Amino acid sequence: MITDMGTGDDVRVTVLAGGLSYERDVSLRSGRRILDALRGAGLTADMRDADVALLPALQEDPPDAVVIALHGATGEDGSLRGVLDLCGVPYVGCDARASRLAWDKPSAKSMLREAGIPTPDWVALPHDRFSELGAVAVLDRIVDRLGLPLMVKPAQGGSGLGAAVVREDADLPPAMVGCFAYDSTALVEKFAPGMDVAVSIVDLGSGPTALPAVEIVAQDGVYDYAARYTAGLTTWHTPARLSPEISARVAETALAAHKALGLRDLSRVDLIVSDDGSPQVLGINVSPGMTETSLLPLAVQAAGMDLGQILAQLVERAVRRSGS
Repeated sequence: MITDMGTGDDVRVTVLAGGLSYERDVSLRSGRRILDALRGAGLTADMRDADVALLPALQEDPPDAVVIALHGATGEDGSLRGVLDLCGVPYVGCDARASRLAWDKPSAKSMLREAGIPTPDWVALPHDRFSELGAVAVLDRIVDRLGLPLMVKPAQGGSGLGAAVVREDADLPPAMVGCFAYDSTALVEKFAPGMDVAVSIVDLGSGPTALPAVEIVAQDGVYDYAARYTAGLTTWHTPARLSPEISARVAETALAAHKALGLRDLSRVDLIVSDDGSPQVLGINVSPGMTETSLLPLAVQAAGMDLGQILAQLVERAVRRSGS
């Protein structure tokens, strides 16, 4: 609950949603759910887009805090957080530096590997190098090194856009073309079979805590954009169908990833759990989705917690950090 800042009605929060990324529609859905949750917790909240009217509004009548519901580059590459820092407006979530690091998958994977946190082997390939060195030769070398199957995804991006599983040599070129439609750099990973799980991390003041893992079972085996946001294409099990021992190992790995990247407040760590119970980190999201099919709200519900109250406490932490 909000305590030291007066009554809930005294706290005014702006939810930033929309933006111009490919994930605009998802962001708006997340924003509306966050807005309803904050109001349900007794806070005064409004929702704004990140457009040319935002900075004048923040300067003229700044809110007590901002909750970022923007997905894609606008909300996750650190640039907006840097602008909010310049404006002196507190916000929920990690700072600009950590956001930039988590947003760039190759950089994040390198940091995880340095920290001893398992993540599938990979190669990052900019489109320019792909063209200059010869597509056929480069793709042959990738297959020689990493083997098949492979996972191709944008180095910077979310919601499964531009991602594809490659099981045959002939599938790799079109997968690269599809990936380059969303980003100028492709991340090609060794495909790791196993159970897809997501672990949401929240820190309400006593340190980061892992919520129950969500098991993801996509109808066609690939958790892409359609599977994430189309009803009926994915089944979720919360908590994930893991033994207590493996569940603890997965939670420990997710927490280690959150800490290794210097994150705060909340995040979502995506992992694959092999048949022998070994987890590997696939990616980290610093602006998790909050739609009706998003994973963090499912984990909150499984933990017996209230999303509005969690957000209210995170707002309180953000305001306190700013000294407001």
